[in-house]
Amino acid sequence: MTQSAEETPPVTFDAMPLTSDVRKAIDDLGYTHPTPVQRAVFEVAARGRDLVVQARTGTGKTAAFGLPLVDSLVKVQKPVLQAMVLCPTRELALQITRELTAIAKHRGTKVVAVYGGAPMGKQIEQLKDGAQILVGTPGRVLDHLRRGTLDTSACKTFVLDESDEMLSMGFLPQISEIWSYLPEQRQVLLFSATLPPDVKRVAETRLKNPEYITLSGDNIGALSIQHFVYMTMTDKLAELIAIIETENPESAIIFSNTRDDTKRVAAGLQAQGYQADWLNADLAQNERESVMAATRKGELRFLVCTDVAARGIDISHLTHVINFDFPESAESYVHRTGRTGRAGRTGTAISLIAPSNIGALYLLRLTYKIRPIERHLPSARERKTRAEADLVQVFVEAAAARPIHSEDLALARRMMTHDTGERVLAMLLRDHLGARPDALDEATAARRAKSPTPAAAPVAPAPEAPPARIERPREDRPREDKPPEDRPRLDRPREDRPRIDRPREDRPRIDRPRDDRPRVDRPREDRPREDRPREDRPREDRPREDRPRIDRPREDRPREDRPREDQPREDRPREDQPRDERPRDDRPRERERRPQRLREERPSERRIDEHRTLESARLDLPAAVRKEPPPPEVVEPSSGSPNPATTTGVAAEAEASDPIQEIFVNVGRRDGAKPSDFQSLLAQHGITGEPDYIRVRHSHAFVGVRGDMIERAVAALNGAVIAGQTASAELARRR
Repeated sequence: MTQSAEETPPVTFDAMPLTSDVRKAIDDLGYTHPTPVQRAVFEVAARGRDLVVQARTGTGKTAAFGLPLVDSLVKVQKPVLQAMVLCPTRELALQITRELTAIAKHRGTKVVAVYGGAPMGKQIEQLKDGAQILVGTPGRVLDHLRRGTLDTSACKTFVLDESDEMLSMGFLPQISEIWSYLPEQRQVLLFSATLPPDVKRVAETRLKNPEYITLSGDNIGALSIQHFVYMTMTDKLAELIAIIETENPESAIIFSNTRDDTKRVAAGLQAQGYQADWLNADLAQNERESVMAATRKGELRFLVCTDVAARGIDISHLTHVINFDFPESAESYVHRTGRTGRAGRTGTAISLIAPSNIGALYLLRLTYKIRPIERHLPSARERKTRAEADLVQVFVEAAAARPIHSEDLALARRMMTHDTGERVLAMLLRDHLGARPDALDEATAARRAKSPTPAAAPVAPAPEAPPARIERPREDRPREDKPPEDRPRLDRPREDRPRIDRPREDRPRIDRPRDDRPRVDRPREDRPREDRPREDRPREDRPREDRPRIDRPREDRPREDRPREDQPREDRPREDQPRDERPRDDRPRERERRPQRLREERPSERRIDEHRTLESARLDLPAAVRKEPPPPEVVEPSSGSPNPATTTGVAAEAEASDPIQEIFVNVGRRDGAKPSDFQSLLAQHGITGEPDYIRVRHSHAFVGVRGDMIERAVAALNGAVIAGQTASAELARRR
């Protein structure tokens, strides 16, 4: 193999111009190779440039700004505050303080943590004692600045870690006020896992000609792990425990959206024998530190927490992230799941979703191209298989702890080759377990109580002495050496796979997805509709001739069963047909006349059936706009009454007419007019009572009122605004 074909050796810290004190501290920490973000940031930050760095959580960002701070930016000889690091949570502040203190171990730089929940007096003493690097949360740092216990006149470097999280938590006003206390000439290092618009806005307005360094953010890290979702049905806590039983995660953070749920879920897991605890803002500071210490040591298998409480938590051996409650935003999902699968390890994200979360899941797919795979909740059979595997493991461990005689081993081999070997083994197991009816429960409790062994990061084996297979982490063993439950599911013997992962033809029919079962085995409601008995199909899928008449499309019903308005017009009763479509011999003669201009006419010219025509028109209207008029009074003209022929105008027309008169209005349905518009307008003008009937046509409308109110009604309607249109009204024309 030529030199050019050989793999390029990884870069070591020798390539970075570190002082001897810092290099010695790096060796003490066991670091051998700088991460990409550390290599990219060191030189630029040491030159005093403003930086905007995007890198996912867990890639060594703390050391990325810690190395240039301790090595060159902070002068050990000056016992004043020279650098300030802001972060969103107390846990992250303590974590950064520990790492910076370790880097400055041989250099003597003093690092102080300032955060809420700790005694103020002790922090003031530490600040007066010559603190050179301050690490804190925005609220407590601002409190010290307002009290005058923190002098920032010599602070030349300002670091914002987890900037996107601080801004999403509403810390921008506090950060802006802290900024006002800093000198004009300062260096700003802004670190963020994502770059949402508000972070970009801060970088553009607050930083001076910053240099952007973009590595893989949390959204890239989230793409490198497996994502699964389970649709929850009833009891989420019981379903979570069933999922944990089947998935058997080595360690996990379980996220909840509320503080109460963190306590409830942790208590439920503890009741099942799991090593679990909760973390949220209700926990006192000393208890929070105790929980975090147990988590870092691997003593806790499950940590149940909220988003805010989990900010900055870095657990190197985390294998799973479980969303008990689906996050409220796609960015929160990326931040949550970015905590697993770090440093080359595998990671898995599991989410319990309800129907109300489908929209957020779809938005996650559109925004970050993350497509979680849907899984079915573990069946009773799968849970039983898990319990049986626990019992088998108990026997395996018991056998490993006791010496086995070679003759017994030979007899066992001979027994397993016999035709009835399995039956004999079953009999022996029953005899052994007969006195222990709770053996399955005991085996399950034993598995749950075991402290998980942190998985080692993948390390390339040395060429001269490859590690023995049995000593490799499970994920690094050859597939044939892994226990069946640790192999990729597609590589396990079919009978050992969970039923949901077997080829469809090998699953018991009852365990196949409903749409994969033979049609005859599916419940009737899950069969293709054309395969169901006709009486079980939804009515709309039956052949039309098999549907009840009332459920058929209207055009397929016998004409006599259709609603009148859907019957062909020629089949409707004549009184239900539109008047303008009736045969001419059936139309009221009054409607056959062409409208004419207002003119004077004598009572003798009225047709005797006009009242009947108006009545039939009124009956066509909805009940809400129809009002029964009082019966017309028949008044015989007296010799002393004025002659209608000599009276002009609308008033004369009303006096000479029947009790019901029609007004033509040039506003109709196309303008959005409704009968109620005319009713309310007339009522506003003091016209007592409601109109007798209103007919709103496509381009116009007819309003019927009593003859003695016709002049007032015309005046009210003429020029009024109806449905946004200026109306023109006049007495309906007659011919």
